[in-house]
Parts: sequence; structure tokens; C-alpha cells
Amino acid sequence: MTDTDLLIAVLAGIVQGVVEWLPVSSQGNLALFLTFVGTEPEAALQLALFLQVGTTLSAATYYRGEILTALRATPGWRPAGAYDGDNALVSYVVLASAVTGLVGIPLYVFAVDLASQLTGGVFIAGIGVLLVATGVLTYASESVSMGVNRDPTLVDSVLVGAVQGFAILPGISRSGVTTSALLFRSYDPPAAFRLSFLISIPASVGAAVLTLLDAGGLPGIAPGPATAALGVSAVVGYVTIDALMRIVERVPFWAVCFGLGGLAIVGGGVVSLVV
Repeated sequence: MTDTDLLIAVLAGIVQGVVEWLPVSSQGNLALFLTFVGTEPEAALQLALFLQVGTTLSAATYYRGEILTALRATPGWRPAGAYDGDNALVSYVVLASAVTGLVGIPLYVFAVDLASQLTGGVFIAGIGVLLVATGVLTYASESVSMGVNRDPTLVDSVLVGAVQGFAILPGISRSGVTTSALLFRSYDPPAAFRLSFLISIPASVGAAVLTLLDAGGLPGIAPGPATAALGVSAVVGYVTIDALMRIVERVPFWAVCFGLGGLAIVGGGVVSLVV
């Protein structure tokens, strides 16, 4: 492991730890960073998915109370009362995760195959287009949310699980599209983000396992840098999640999506011309 490899791993961990909580694509932005430092698009996509394990640890620790509540309710879960009381959270997480897998696995195969055929500049520009699309969705959801806090339903589970599956594509913000879907369903912002982050835990673990199986091991990274990146992302993610949750309530992140997406499109065009 060289000093350069370690530095890139630490920086990647910082990027993942900060942007995971924002309605911008952590996977897309991390893939952009990795592509800029010379990683092949296919490996960058796989590595960006794998490094979400670090912030999964952050989310699991931060929401440990909700997770314990769901675990305690699990033995008493019955189909007839699937969305009653604490059972609603259990049903929501399980069903949403299953739908995410059904949607996300075929898209993952498509995305990796497509990324392997693209040049770095085209790949970057493509991520930029998806970032802008996320910005449009986030902006629209802010204008229609009615702010009614309630327990998740069967419709919420299927809808949010499906849109989370699409977020396996780089440039589509997982937190952005799932939170937007919940806002469209009339949840208030704190509840929308909480429900969004809870289903990110099984989804991120599943994506990491899928990546390891597809790549036949760690995707384009040695064990040392991988450990460093995961550790940094977990620590940074835990430190920043509370502060960033507060910011989310005040700053229009659709504007951030537009800005980052526009820069990515321009940057990708420049890279394509140079290369």
C-alpha cells in the first residue's frame, strides 16, 4: 500500500461519510472522485457501492433505538397486523428492502456493463445528467409535501423500495429519491429522512455483497486502503449525520443537485475532449 493509495482511500472515505446524508448521490459523487483520480469507470462504480458499508455502520449506530424497537416487535409480528403499531416499521423495512432487490439487482448488472463500455468523460457526464434529474425531483417534492407525520403503509413500502432500487445507478441520490417519495406521500421532512435512512442499512449491505460477488473480491482496491476508507467513512458519517440532518431542514438541496450535476456534465465533456 503506497502513500498515494492511502490518501485516496482516506479522501474517498471522507466524501462518502459526508455526502451519504445529503439528497445528492453519494455513489455518483464518489464515483466521480474515483474516476478523476484514475480509477476505471466499472471499478469506480463497484467501489462506490462497496464503500457505503462504512456509512451503513454510522446509520445503524445513529438509529439504534429504532432498530431495537423493530427487533423487539419482530417476534409478535403477524400478517393481520403487519402495519399496526411497531409492526409497521418492521413490515416497512423488510418489504421495502425486498422490492429494492427486485428492482436494483437487474439495474446493477445493466449499470456495470454500461460503465465498462464508457470512457471516463462520458461516464462523468452521465452521472451529471442523473444528478440534475435528482435535483428536479427533490425540488418538486418540496413544493407538494403536506407535512403529515404517520406510520408507513404497504403503499409506502413498495413505492420507496422501488425508487431506492433505481438509486443503484450512479448519479441518482438514494436519500434524495426515497426522501422525495416520502415527501410526496405527505410525510414531514424529519420523518421522511428517518424512514429513508433506515431502509438504507439493508440496501447498502446487499449492494456491498452483490459487488463483492460480481467483482470476485474487493473491487479495484487492496485490503489496507479498503479498511482505511471504510473506517474513515464510518467515523465521518457518524460525526456529521446529526449536523447534516439539521442542515437538511433549512437548505434547498435541489439547488446543490443542479450545481453538482451541471459541473459534472461540463467536466465530463472536458475530459472526453482531452482524452
